[in-house]
Amino acid sequence: MKKSPFLIILMVVLSSCMATKTALFDHYSYQKTTEIKVETSNLMDKSSTSYTDNKIAIEKLLLEVQKLIEYEKNKPNNEITFAMWTILNDKEKNLLAGFFSRWQEKEKLSPAFAIEAKKQTMEALDLLIQYEVKKDKESANLLLDLIKTK
Repeated sequence: MKKSPFLIILMVVLSSCMATKTALFDHYSYQKTTEIKVETSNLMDKSSTSYTDNKIAIEKLLLEVQKLIEYEKNKPNNEITFAMWTILNDKEKNLLAGFFSRWQEKEKLSPAFAIEAKKQTMEALDLLIQYEVKKDKESANLLLDLIKTK
């Protein structure tokens, strides 16, 4: 029995996808993560002003994060991305939701604190974006290392 080249290629592609056990590139995840990064950056830059004045924008951003977490939770083979978003959304951690929680607590944050917190949060979001684009072992390991330290 002679197999067609198409069938052989299809079998190779399917077996390689199953071997990776990583969700494939998802344009929606990439787009939303990029949007959230930009919005987060803009809001973090305002943290020396009153939290109350920014409360609606912060709540809107955190709602977008919750929606994306729900989306990521239900994608197959997506444990790494889901874990990172869970950490970013944890108010007890020192990243996205934790930063906004602290801002709410203090009403205004010092510029020095905001600069350092923003650097860490942007790095985490950049790693998520890189992982979504590449889906390679190196970007996965960088994200896993960050997850382990948080």
